[in-house]
Amino acid sequence: MDIVKMECVVQGIIETQHVNALEILLHGLCGVPKEQVRVHELCLKSGPNLGVVPSEVRLLCDLAQPTPSWTVRHVGGAMRGSGADQISVLVRTVVESKVSNNVLRFFYGLGYKLDHEILKVGFAFTFHRGAQIIVTVTSAHKMPKLHAIEEALPISPNIHMVEITAPATAENYNEVVAAVSAFCEYLAPLLHLSKPGVSAGIVATAAAAAASLMSNSASKPL
Repeated sequence: MDIVKMECVVQGIIETQHVNALEILLHGLCGVPKEQVRVHELCLKSGPNLGVVPSEVRLLCDLAQPTPSWTVRHVGGAMRGSGADQISVLVRTVVESKVSNNVLRFFYGLGYKLDHEILKVGFAFTFHRGAQIIVTVTSAHKMPKLHAIEEALPISPNIHMVEITAPATAENYNEVVAAVSAFCEYLAPLLHLSKPGVSAGIVATAAAAAASLMSNSASKPL
């Protein structure tokens, strides 16, 4: 069954050397155990037989589970208008559906072609703080040959991607945006978070903030 929803999202990058400090901070803020992330992501694009407007879908295989599960995900357009321009969080529609493991063959049959594939490895925290919020911290790996997951190598070994998403509806997205924005403030010493596609770079205070977090963590008794 397809699930059409809205989501609020921001992204940023952090140097790999500071990921442990970020994990300590997130664990303290969220108060929940982290979840392992290992996702094989395939990006498919439509061929000319499917119309002049190109279409893109992503097939996500969750390899962190005992039995790998597949999800098809289509990201729709972002909310537009003066109101959307004034907020620092992107609000967009998303269609997701759980699918069987023969989904790739199905989309090939429809005329879609594989554009690229990556393996995302890291961790995530899912919690409620004014809204349900998911923080995912991953490094992207590329495969030297088709579907060679076990041979995947980091694309940028020194950089991790941080993404914060929160499900929303047309009725409550303002509250969700506010919750995401407020949570981002807690992470500000370690990383800039902004709308996808808006690069904010590395935070100048990251090294000092990370050192402080690691020091405080080390000084606490187990």
